[in-house]
Amino acid sequence: MVSRRLDGANVQATGPFETFRDFVLAMEANGQLLRIPEMDQDRYEASAFAYRLVDEFGVMGAPAFLSERMKIDGEWKTEPVVANLYGSWVSEALCFGLDSIPSKPREVYRATFDKVMQMTDEGEWRRIKAVIKEKTDALCKEVVVTGDDIDVRKFPWMKVNPADGGRYINSGAVIIEDPVLGRNVGTYRCMIKNKKRITINSEVGQHGWNLLMSAKRRGERAVKCAVVVGADPITWSMSCSKIAGLGEDEYELAGGLLGRPLDVVKCETSEILVPANAEMIIEGEIPLYETEEDGPHGEMYGYLGQKRTDDFFMDIDAITHRQQPWIFNNHTGVLRGFCTIPSDVHNFLHYKKIVPYLTAIHTISDNVGVVAASIQKRFAGDGLAAGHNILGRNFVTKVVIVVDDDIDVLDRDAVINAIAARWQPLHATAIVPFAPAPLLEPSTPSPRITSKVVIDATRQLPSEGGPKEF
Repeated sequence: MVSRRLDGANVQATGPFETFRDFVLAMEANGQLLRIPEMDQDRYEASAFAYRLVDEFGVMGAPAFLSERMKIDGEWKTEPVVANLYGSWVSEALCFGLDSIPSKPREVYRATFDKVMQMTDEGEWRRIKAVIKEKTDALCKEVVVTGDDIDVRKFPWMKVNPADGGRYINSGAVIIEDPVLGRNVGTYRCMIKNKKRITINSEVGQHGWNLLMSAKRRGERAVKCAVVVGADPITWSMSCSKIAGLGEDEYELAGGLLGRPLDVVKCETSEILVPANAEMIIEGEIPLYETEEDGPHGEMYGYLGQKRTDDFFMDIDAITHRQQPWIFNNHTGVLRGFCTIPSDVHNFLHYKKIVPYLTAIHTISDNVGVVAASIQKRFAGDGLAAGHNILGRNFVTKVVIVVDDDIDVLDRDAVINAIAARWQPLHATAIVPFAPAPLLEPSTPSPRITSKVVIDATRQLPSEGGPKEF
């Protein structure tokens, strides 16, 4: 199914998409993207515009935007910069190939959720192995830069916030391969240090960090690495989500959601396999016994992340890219950064096994750490029990709101109304005083330690302290 742009080019109207660029053009063809001739990021115009869009339309209603050229460090960069591609549920509907997109946001979400559910087999994700392509067939190899010609600073990576420590690649999929633990595709912020060096901010406990520690225990001095910029939206979603466990292959999961094998190609300077149709690949090596300063950096909670004094870094050996590569910038903490419905499907399938009376679950994407879940309540204690099970699955979750199955978990007003009308704090609240937390969580009194809460906003039975009738 194609539509036609004003310049006469054919555009794929719905996904799954082979390239990042195809997705951007489809968003434009569907009226979901604004084109802006130029933005002066030295005056933080792109950042201010992102904030104003959210003020005007909300996180889920703000359109994507593309700046055809951008001023950075006094120089006009001519590579297009794209932002907020994954802000609305319409974008997810396009990514997963809905031919007909409903008019109401919650209907769009449900239709896409159902489509992704159909991509599983009896609750298990389909997996399709990636296919290795020749370098001559790989879009990411149109331009190959090595040696003294390498200068990562020439591309329009942004300093997004005035208090950030510098310019960042904040939407790269970092690829590390380990002979024991396998491949990891993870999203870690990368600060530009100089023309041939970027940091790799893989936090303790992240899969990438586990692979680096595994290599260190084997006595290795350095690890090969690649950073993918502008992967197709489904592969990017696998990089950002926690669907793949340690040792599971994100490329195979991406293939299952694409409905075909992901095309990959070998790097120029290592055996690492990278998405062949990406906009750019940055290749290099991570020394295991040296570190760099990184940050501060505006993070997912909407607050400034701490400065790190001992982050890993990568020395760049090659940069390959498409002609005039398109750069995706994630205004972290302001705009949504990736397709989240696969994560919601994954969570639902997991929790349904341990909470069989669960009817729906939704991670509120613009309120990090808050989850709403609905249940078909049977007995006293079902609400608090469901909430405890959900808290135990994901260390990012800090608040779980459990509601009856007549409440739509996608309708935030209805969830808040259930808290107002059905919740009694004395009898229907469970506080977990000590629990693990993300290092980026700004409210924690001690790093990585937080308290958590279950709010049981189901109708309380008399045996739970509720009224005889509502």
